[in-house]
Amino acid sequence: MRKSAPRIVLGSTSPYRRQLMERLGLDFVTASPDVDESPRLNESPETLVVRLAESKARAVADDFRENLVIGSDQMACIEGEILGKPGSRSAAITQLTRASGRKVTFLTGLCLLNTATDRAQTICEPFHVHFRGLDAGQIERYLDREKPYDCAGSFKSEGLGIALFERLEGDDPNALIGLPLIRLIGLLANEGVQIP
Repeated sequence: MRKSAPRIVLGSTSPYRRQLMERLGLDFVTASPDVDESPRLNESPETLVVRLAESKARAVADDFRENLVIGSDQMACIEGEILGKPGSRSAAITQLTRASGRKVTFLTGLCLLNTATDRAQTICEPFHVHFRGLDAGQIERYLDREKPYDCAGSFKSEGLGIALFERLEGDDPNALIGLPLIRLIGLLANEGVQIP
C-alpha cells in the first residue's frame, strides 16, 4: 500500500501568502499561528525573521501531525532598522517619506517543518527595493488608492506600489509579497514534493 503524500499547511492567515501558494497548484490548508513577534535583545533582523517563521510553523504543528507546515515572516529594514507594518495612514506617510530615494531591504524568513520527522528547513531571503524620490503628494495619492497599512514598508508591490520604485534587486520577486516561492519549491522538493 502506497503511503499518501503529506498534507501541506500554510501557517499564515495572510491573504497575500495564500494567493502566492495558490499559484503552485498544490492542495493546502491554512492555520492561524499565535506567536509573540517581539524581537529578542540584540537579535538581528535576519535572525528574527527566521526564528519567527519557524515559530509560526511550530505554533500550528500540534494540530497537523504527519504534515508539511510552512511558516513565514517578513520585515522591511532601512540601514538595519526594522520598519514593520504601519497600521495607520500617519505611520505609512512616515515610512514612505523615509524610504523616498533610498534602498529598503525586505527580509523574508521561511520555514518548512515536517511534523512527522521534526525536520525544519529555514532560510532568510533578502530582496532590495530602490525607491524613487517621492513627494508628499505622490505618497498621499498612493495611500488614498491602496491603503497598504497591513503591509511591511507601506506598499503593495503587486499593485500600484510598483510605481514607487526605481528598481528591484533580488532572486525572487515573490519574496517581496511575503513568500519566496522559488526557495519554497526547493524546500518542498527536499521533502519529496515535486512542482510541477
